[in-house]
Amino acid sequence: MKLVIITGPHAVGKMTVGQELTKITPLKLFHNHISIELVASLMPFGTPFGKELNERIRSDVFDVFSKSEEYGLIFTFMWAFDMKEDWNYIEKLENLFTSRGAEVYYVELEADYELRLSRNKTANRLNEKPTKRNLEFSESMFKNLEEKYRLNSHDGEIKKKHYLRINNTNLEPKEVASQIKEVFDL
Repeated sequence: MKLVIITGPHAVGKMTVGQELTKITPLKLFHNHISIELVASLMPFGTPFGKELNERIRSDVFDVFSKSEEYGLIFTFMWAFDMKEDWNYIEKLENLFTSRGAEVYYVELEADYELRLSRNKTANRLNEKPTKRNLEFSESMFKNLEEKYRLNSHDGEIKKKHYLRINNTNLEPKEVASQIKEVFDL
């Protein structure tokens, strides 16, 4: 069993790279917005009940998947490196999978801010993430969260055995996926 966590700021390409990685490996993709969009279709995501439902869905997916005979899972996550809660969440997720014999791989993506602003409007993103279709709201949230949190790590901050940082400003998602597959021998 393998868990590949792809992290990075808004519109850096986490989901798109994950989609490409599923085409060249047996990994399955559980991108961050799968649970968010399900919850948002039932109740406001940002409410306490919406957050609780989102966490329960994710927890159940991770629990069941980590016990399965599947090859592995890709999970995308926007990690606020200046928030202890996010570090704890990632550690808890890693511990769940490693306690069941899985290997955990970390991929951190980074790209230029202006490019990410334009990626925030791509057809694939808007198709897969209905809550991003209100472009004015989406761009406002993008900018606000960029100002509020540090969404890329400092050099040397992530001290994991399997860690790869890729600046994908000038790379196609297929190239990034190929690099991940090769480096981690997936």
